[in-house]
Amino acid sequence: MVVSPFTNLYGCRIGDETRVGPYVEIQRGVVIGARCKIQSHAFICSGVELEDEVFVGHGTLFINDKLPRATTDSGALKGEPDWELQRTVVERSAALGSGVVVLGGVRIGAGALVGAGAVVTNDVAAGETVMGVPARASADR
Repeated sequence: MVVSPFTNLYGCRIGDETRVGPYVEIQRGVVIGARCKIQSHAFICSGVELEDEVFVGHGTLFINDKLPRATTDSGALKGEPDWELQRTVVERSAALGSGVVVLGGVRIGAGALVGAGAVVTNDVAAGETVMGVPARASADR
């Protein structure tokens, strides 16, 4: 594993030969497989699993709560027990271009390709190419 300077790692598991670029944050409980490449400025939050050989482009971020709020209904500042964690899995050899946003609770299939700047709101099938906002299937690959 190679981790660049200025990277924040919090209780995550990172597999052999994976490279993590600078200014990346990987939160507690994240599992990253072997031979992955995480480019600079990516944010990988709790609840995310990246299988082996996944590529995550510059500035890509994962979101793990579909209804985030700062406070509870009573006005108290939310704490960890107040969040509903949405798990996300990116399967083997999938690639996410730069600036991709992945909402919580989705699965990106093996070998899928997500174009730069796409917003993934639903599952992506294995081998499928998606792009756009929201991400939709593309005939190009």
